[in-house]
Amino acid sequence: MKVYVAGHRGMVGGAIARKLRERGAEVVCRTHAELDLTDQVAVRDFLASEKPDGVVLAAAKVGGIHANNTYPAEFIYENLMIECNVVHQAFAAGVRKLLFLGSSCIYPRAVAQPMREDALLTGILEPTNEPYAIAKIAGIKLCESYNRQYGTDYRSVMPTNLYGPGDNFHPENSHVMPALIRRFHEAVENGAREVVIWGTGTPRREFLHVDDMAEASLFVFDLAPDAYQANTEPMLSHINVGYGDDVTIAELAGMVAEVTGFQGEISFDSTKPDGTMRKLMDSARLTAMGWKPRVELAEGIRETYQWYLANHIAPVVPAA
Repeated sequence: MKVYVAGHRGMVGGAIARKLRERGAEVVCRTHAELDLTDQVAVRDFLASEKPDGVVLAAAKVGGIHANNTYPAEFIYENLMIECNVVHQAFAAGVRKLLFLGSSCIYPRAVAQPMREDALLTGILEPTNEPYAIAKIAGIKLCESYNRQYGTDYRSVMPTNLYGPGDNFHPENSHVMPALIRRFHEAVENGAREVVIWGTGTPRREFLHVDDMAEASLFVFDLAPDAYQANTEPMLSHINVGYGDDVTIAELAGMVAEVTGFQGEISFDSTKPDGTMRKLMDSARLTAMGWKPRVELAEGIRETYQWYLANHIAPVVPAA
């Protein structure tokens, strides 16, 4: 099978591309410099030329609370353009099978926990990332609309918070897990006695290792049409992918501190936003079909920290 993976340089896109190659698939990738997914003509020409059998749409503009608050226009515009171009031009090129990766932020701020798929569009979104969430909801509805009108097989999976090798450790635009790993590592390196974390530390978050997400994505991608349709509805077709348990930000900070060797004080700045208080996915649809995660959180944090050390920290060169 020939599969185009959009977003192969991202954490989850890279993991999916790697697992596809391990299975013997022909994986087609393009960097942003080679193909700007917000350029409709460029995407049209690329997919018309390559004619892949399937598409995995993992490309997106992503970031944490700070980035979403600072660049809302870029978050909604770029993500809408990417989704519209890839989905429509995949259809125009005759691609019958596509997998779209969304986000748990599609669900309302005040929603029953754990979050079920049918909670979509039942309430007001979290204000700090509403533009991004709106774009991801649009991606789901694009897939469902093309399925209804044209009989395509375009599916959507909604992951919880992801982490692991290949994550983004940028000091301003990273999510909570890599941000904490970087900050605690730097605190140890600098001999800091305190690490201050945004918010109260009380929000709860669920974390899924990227390798588990890649396996879940391909599990859904490979499902026979009757099996997929038996567990979804035409206009409620997305599938949640979660770990099944969550921790507070304070608990997470303690785990990261232990892994990095930080022994100072952890404090919280309650003047900064917490974001949504809890985001636990109900993954019953997926687990009922036979999938479950394998990487424990503590093990995954250790692995991610080792990757960070190997890929982001310059080795010490002995003096001559």
